[in-house]
Order: sequence, then structure tokens, then C-alpha cells
Amino acid sequence: MKVLVKKMAAPVMMSGLLLSALMGVAHAEQAPQVTPKTVEVSPIELAYKKEFAFLEAQKRDLQERLTRLLEDSNAEFDAQKSSISKLENQVLASSQKVDLQKNLLLDAERVVQANEDNQEIFKATFMQADASLETYKQGLKADKSFQDLKDGEKVSELFDRAANLLVDLSSVKVKSGEFHILDGAKVSGDIVHFGNVARFGLASVDGDLQAGMLAPAGEGLFKLWAVNDATVGADTAKALLAGEQPETLDLFLIENTNVAVQEAKEKTVMDVLKSGGVIGYVIVAFGLAALIMVVARALFLRRANQSSQDVMNAVRPAITQGNINEAMEACREFDGATSRVVRATIRNLDRDREHIEDIVSESILHESEHLDRFGTTILVLAAVSPLMGLLGTVTGMIATFDVITEFGTGDPKMLSGGISEALVTTELGLIVAIPAVLLGNLLSGWAERIKNDMELGALHLINLFKDKEERAKKTEAA
Repeated sequence: MKVLVKKMAAPVMMSGLLLSALMGVAHAEQAPQVTPKTVEVSPIELAYKKEFAFLEAQKRDLQERLTRLLEDSNAEFDAQKSSISKLENQVLASSQKVDLQKNLLLDAERVVQANEDNQEIFKATFMQADASLETYKQGLKADKSFQDLKDGEKVSELFDRAANLLVDLSSVKVKSGEFHILDGAKVSGDIVHFGNVARFGLASVDGDLQAGMLAPAGEGLFKLWAVNDATVGADTAKALLAGEQPETLDLFLIENTNVAVQEAKEKTVMDVLKSGGVIGYVIVAFGLAALIMVVARALFLRRANQSSQDVMNAVRPAITQGNINEAMEACREFDGATSRVVRATIRNLDRDREHIEDIVSESILHESEHLDRFGTTILVLAAVSPLMGLLGTVTGMIATFDVITEFGTGDPKMLSGGISEALVTTELGLIVAIPAVLLGNLLSGWAERIKNDMELGALHLINLFKDKEERAKKTEAA
């Protein structure tokens, strides 16, 4: 405010001085002219000097104020800049703390997940152990002396009994019991307990010793295990019963005595066909039909190929001599496609070459129907068989999904029928198609070669006959 007042007062003062100076000038003009003896400063110049001095003082004051203001501003800027830098460092430190807390949180979540997984594993282990030790738990529940013990004493007693139980279950003991022999009869005898993992049975039946390792037969019973209708482990059972240690142990490890173990049977061809269903039988029928046609076609082409060579060997000498009748008689002794083509050729040897060649081509085309017999049918069966296999695959999968929809996926045996049909039909389709395509194309190529041989043989006879005629004409002309 002081500066503003001074700035406003300065022009007023300057105006006063200028007015005074002008008035002095006016009085001077009205006064009479006097020659000055000394130099005097005019009021205007004096006023300007005073004003200039005043303005210089104001300028210096303003420059000082500006310098102080700049210094204060720079100091404030440095202070704010330092404060911002501190705040940035604080934000960076906070971000690092947040990242550290996030990492700690992730580690904690992983630990929690691992603990949950371990808890599930422990639960499953305890459930399995509880199911395995169900028989032995009943004894503890019925033991009143055990129930009267304190908690600490119960734990100690449990460990003692567990140690004794492990010793008992890991030893070899002989007990009397019943088991089934190979014919299914139940007999009484000695059962050797090899720990808690295997059993061996020995019993005398009508003076015949039945011995061998035992397998679960269901409902807690056992049966002699046989491979190819012969018991296994008889020597091991006798040695263990005598208290001896055999060199080799034939063991059937027992997992569950309540489920009977069935001997795996080898599948026969009929079992495989049965698993393929109706479509499998259809594919097999296609395969048998294709096989019969391939054999019949091969025999027919073999006979045609042999007769082709025989006909040409029999007819060639007569044609070389120009004896058409003899060649015709020799050709009539043979039967088949080649014989018919050659007879048509011989009957028309007196015609011009182009006409004879047309007759030969027509005869071969007529015989192609016989040479190509069964060829198309074989290839059709080869093409249809994999399609039938694909149809069986689709129907098998549909049956599988129907079972899943009705019964779920709990029992894999219920799903095996549809899956077996799906895979077996595909296998049968490929088994039929691959050899049928291969043999069908080979036989077709063989038939084409026979046709070519017939055409070449007929042309050879035409050439022989025409050469004979030309030589005869030249001889007559000479």
C-alpha cells in the first residue's frame, strides 16, 4: 500500500512542480527583459532533477524489494522441492512395504493351501487306516480295562498294542481254516499266514495233498490260485509249513479279501467278434465275401494268362505258313477270352488292317466284362468296410454315453461294452479294407496286362499274316 501511495503521489507532485515552473515562465515573460549576469537553473530543470532523484530512489527501493522477493521465492521453492522429494521417498518406501506385504500374503496363502492339501491327505490316510484297522478297533472298544485308562495311559497303551500288532502281522503263522480247491469244493486244512499280505493253503483230500498260494474268493474266503489249471506255490507252502525258508517265494499279494479275484482269460477270435456286436459280424461277412471273390478272380486270371500263352504258341506256326484253317482248328482246342479274341482275328485276316484292328478292339472290349469279373465288387467292399467300422464306432460311443447318462461313471465295467464295440468295429473295418484294396488293385492291374497281351498277340498274328501275303505277292510278281 505504501508503494502504491508513493506511485500515485509522484505524478501529483510532478504536476505541481511543472505548474509552478510554467507560472514562473509566465511571470518572466510579463516582466521586463533584464540581461542576467549569472547562469541560473530553470525551475523546469530543477523540477526534473528533483523528480529524477525521487524516481531513482524509488527504483532502488523497488530493486531491493524485488531482490528480497526473489530470494524468498527461491528459498520457498527449495523448501517445497525438498518436501516433495521427501514425500516421493515416503511413497516409494510405502510401495516397497506394500509389495513386501503382498509377497508375504502370497506366501501365507501358499502355506494355507499346502496345509489344506496336507489336511486332505491326512484325512484320506486316516480314513484308509481306519478302514484297514476296523477289525482291530472292535477289540479296543470291547476292552473295558482299556476304557478305564486315562488319556495319557491310553496313548501309551495304543502305541504298545500297535507295536505288538505289527510284530504279529509281520510274522509267519499257521492256523487252521477253510479254503476252496480247484474244483470249487471247500476243504479244511492248514493256512499259512505270511505276514498280513499273503496266504498259503495245505489240505489232504482223499489222500491227495492240495497245496499252493491262496487268492481271495470273496466274503473273507480264499481259494487255491491256479495258472493253466495247475496250482502255484505248492513248494513254498510246504516249506513255510515245515518252518523252512524257501529260496524263492511265490506270493499272491492280498489287497481285499471281500472281493473275489478272477483269473484273466485270453480272448479268442469269437470273443472279439462278439464284442463288436452286429456291425462286427457284418464287417466279417464283407471280409469273407471279399476273400472268396479275390481267390476266384485270381484263379480265373491265372487260367486266362496261361491260356493266352498256350493259344499264341499253338496258332503262331500255322499263321506263319499262311494256313488259316489249321490255325482256326488249333485255336478251337482252347477255351477262354484269348481263344475267342484270336478266333475273331483269324476269321478276318483277309480284310484290310484297319478293319481287323477294329475287330480286335471290339473283341477285347467284349471280353473285358469277363476279365473284370468281381473287380468292382471287391473294391466296393474294401471302401464300405471302414465306413461300417466308423458306424460301429458311432453306435458304440452312443451306447457308452447312454450308460453314463443312466448309471454315471462309477463302474468302468459298465462302460467297457460300448467302448469295446467302438474300437473293435473300427479295427475289423481296417483289417478287411486294407488287404481288399491292395489285392483288388493288384488283380485289376493283372487283368489289364492280360488285355494288353491279347491285343499284342492279335496284332502279332496280323503282322505275320500280312508279311506272308506281301512276300507271296512279291514272289508272284518276280
